[in-house]
Amino acid sequence: MQQLTLQQLASVIGAEVVGDDATLITGVATLASAKPGQIAFLANEKYRSQLDSTQASAVIVAPNVELPVGLAALVTKNPYAGFAKVAQQLDTTPRAATGIDASAQIATSAQLGKNVAIGPLTIIAEGAVIGDNVQIGACSYIGPNVKIGANSKLWQQVVIYHDCEIGADCLLHSGVVIGADGFGWANEQGKWVKIPQIGRVIIHDRVDIGANTTVDRGALDDTVLSSGCIIDNQCQIAHNVFIDEDTAIAGCTVLAGSCRIGKRCLIGGATAINGHIEICDDVQISGFSMVIKAITEPGVYASGIPAAPHREWRRNGARYRQLDDLFQRVKQLEKKLAE
Repeated sequence: MQQLTLQQLASVIGAEVVGDDATLITGVATLASAKPGQIAFLANEKYRSQLDSTQASAVIVAPNVELPVGLAALVTKNPYAGFAKVAQQLDTTPRAATGIDASAQIATSAQLGKNVAIGPLTIIAEGAVIGDNVQIGACSYIGPNVKIGANSKLWQQVVIYHDCEIGADCLLHSGVVIGADGFGWANEQGKWVKIPQIGRVIIHDRVDIGANTTVDRGALDDTVLSSGCIIDNQCQIAHNVFIDEDTAIAGCTVLAGSCRIGKRCLIGGATAINGHIEICDDVQISGFSMVIKAITEPGVYASGIPAAPHREWRRNGARYRQLDDLFQRVKQLEKKLAE
């Protein structure tokens, strides 16, 4: 069990301590579920009433929050970010691997850095270069000439195809596949002719990729995920996609080939983005949206249709089918009025 004092945690997040700075903290929790020894946080006003009943030994709050008598606190401008950093310090998640398992198969031409850990039945192919402190979980496959930067962590059953590159401090969850073929085919008289996918996938530093997400290799040029990107579970990143720094993509999103996503974009779950279009920096797209044209101005965009009671939906669906007829009738009326 990890335990740190409030003062040690305050130093990590740049917070002011209220109360006994020697209070020992062993874990994090919500205000409602916290026990003595744990630290909670208040980032949403609707939970303020829980401050009075929490059993936490301390809380992380914003300045000017009134605290119950005797409750210690870390005061910081961004309590949620402060909580995230504190949780990192108290994290008890196990390692993906410890040491190099005897059943791992490592090519003689592969280069391993210091303190590399490789789990059971994992294969490291020829020419791979693995940086210092990398952890690779059981039953993973690291293909020929793959490069993985220092301190990156791959959970079980991750597959990285040949020639792809993973940066430093990345986290790839179970089932991630990096560098499978993009969907490249030509049609000749009704028959499909495969186009070899000879590009790579280049993933820069501090990229987090969720379970069962796939990132396809480029057809000719590379597919690129820039530093600081976070990709949720079960997303599909097609060939030759470019995602710029610090963009976040929620689960089940599909990015079609050769689209370009700017910096600091927030893309909601189950969004589909058309191929060969560009989205500028600082765009937020609501979940279940379909983006078929370029977005050139920062802002919030949406196209998903909210759920409605079944009878209402059927009525609206019927009216939707009548829209073109209604448009033509209105157009004729406008023409008659103009005459």
